[in-house]
Amino acid sequence: MAHPSWQIAGDYFETCSCTYVCPCLPSNLAGRPTKGHCYFAFAFRVDRGQYGSVRLDDLGFAVLGYTPGIMAEGNASVGVIVDERASREQRDALTAIASGQAGGPMAALAPLITKVLGVEAKPIRFEGQGMTRAVSIPGVLDQAVEGVPSPTKAGEPLYLDNTLHPANARLALAKATRSHVHAFGLDWDDTSGGNNGHFARFDWRA
Repeated sequence: MAHPSWQIAGDYFETCSCTYVCPCLPSNLAGRPTKGHCYFAFAFRVDRGQYGSVRLDDLGFAVLGYTPGIMAEGNASVGVIVDERASREQRDALTAIASGQAGGPMAALAPLITKVLGVEAKPIRFEGQGMTRAVSIPGVLDQAVEGVPSPTKAGEPLYLDNTLHPANARLALAKATRSHVHAFGLDWDDTSGGNNGHFARFDWRA
């Protein structure tokens, strides 16, 4: 199926079940998760976007998943949540982008995904300012992060640069203040404050 040209930009953040700092990015996806396996949740708030003639401004989506071992070895299971405020055309567009079917950065993860868990439409509420981010999808996802402050630049986080991450090559380092995932058969709860997080702007196109 042919896909139109598209572009979306906005704010992203994530948490995962690895202890800070997650070994994936420093090892180019070759590091073993700190708990042997990894749950993760990527949340994206689209400030502006267009998929062909379909506008995607002020919508959101989340990518939830699990990998049983080293990320580069694959066998990941992934599901997608799209904003329930979206029309059918907008939902289809967000799904194509989030899954990588429409090309773009998420397409690079496709070889690592063995099982697609499904797509659901739910209400998504984002909050964030400064170095904090939070997202709530009732009954599905409730997560928040706080940036790790730079020792030399007040009000700025530490950064990891030139990475393989699909959201942005430059990511702020953060710690998860809470992570609750209950969807697609994935169940993960953590409020230890010691797990990994990241946040960044994203600007994708294909």
